[in-house]
Amino acid sequence: VQLQASGGGLVQAGGSLRLSCAASGGTFRNFAMAWFRQAPGKEREFVAGINWSGGSTYYADSVKGRFTISRDNAKNTAFLQMNSLKPEDTANYYCAADPFSRGGVRVLEYDYWGQGTQVTVSS
Repeated sequence: VQLQASGGGLVQAGGSLRLSCAASGGTFRNFAMAWFRQAPGKEREFVAGINWSGGSTYYADSVKGRFTISRDNAKNTAFLQMNSLKPEDTANYYCAADPFSRGGVRVLEYDYWGQGTQVTVSS
């Protein structure tokens, strides 16, 4: 399974970005998907997750109400809509896939990872 994340960039505080994660080489519709992020000098942290059907989503408290995770199983793609961005959201964002659809929030629960896309929010 290969994951390709895109959509990062530089945005002012209060702005929006939409990240995409295109999957290939596996049965995307069976996977739970998630977004994590990692800032310099910090551990990788969970941001948002979605189950195989898109019927269940879950978020870190720090992004709840501002970020929305979604997926399009027909296009093998997951998304992260980020609104009201803050400087503390600055990080490299990674998409991840769990073929066992456990719906977890830990790095170890995800078997496949994209290469990351940088999000920088200026104040």
